[in-house]
Amino acid sequence: MATYAIGDVQGCCDALSRLLDSLHFDPAADQLWFAGDLVNRGPQSAATLRLIRSLGRRAVTVLGNHDLHLLAVAHGGKRGRRDTLDDILDAPDRDELLDWLRRQPLIHGSADGRWQMLHAGLPPQWTLDTAVACAREVEAALQGPDVGELLDRMYGNQPDRWDPALPRWPRLRFIINCFTRLRYCTPDGQVAADPKGAPGSQPDGLVPWFEAPGRGSAGTRIVFGHWSTLGQVHWPEARVWGLDTGCVWGGRLSALRLDDEALFSIDCAAYRTPGVEGD
Repeated sequence: MATYAIGDVQGCCDALSRLLDSLHFDPAADQLWFAGDLVNRGPQSAATLRLIRSLGRRAVTVLGNHDLHLLAVAHGGKRGRRDTLDDILDAPDRDELLDWLRRQPLIHGSADGRWQMLHAGLPPQWTLDTAVACAREVEAALQGPDVGELLDRMYGNQPDRWDPALPRWPRLRFIINCFTRLRYCTPDGQVAADPKGAPGSQPDGLVPWFEAPGRGSAGTRIVFGHWSTLGQVHWPEARVWGLDTGCVWGGRLSALRLDDEALFSIDCAAYRTPGVEGD
């Protein structure tokens, strides 16, 4: 019995199937954790959702920015110019897939507390307990009657600093931005939305979220996705693993076996061109 955490699939279902074959995944015994961004950019978003959903309790996923974007588009939001979501939006089982997706969490932890999974990052002001509480606020809104308003209001880069007294909608927007978009911040926790390159390429005064001094979530093993330009998977001093290894960009699809921290990867076909079509 093994537990594997898997990086951003982004609609590359064939690659996911090949990865599972290479792992000799046993759905009767093994567990899969998905670090979000199951959909978009790749050609098989609907097939990806169907496969992961079909695994039931053998698979868990957290929501990424592309997953939330799909939910927003399905509620009438603006499509991105390069979205590849039509196979879901036009699917006969669209409603079942979307309802399943919006019921997924923003953070997931192992039963023994040794591991946590999220899509992007945590601001340095948050302890793990704060992060979980904030995630539950968004999850409740996603599953509540005002989900449409949440999906309409979630876009934007402000506020860019945590304050427990933030009003509801700015508060939820900040929480979503951290869990699904965060890469860099200032040492005192001001979030920077724009830089997307590897550490060392960012403007002065910014650090990767996991290297912020005094980070409240330090000491916890965290797996995350979202950041395909990181340049490495494991950051030992920070105790984090960045598992987005650029599958949709022609990189690799990676899985970390949490039991012994062994890394497995397969090569992927390129459906997008880095530096040409955005992040």
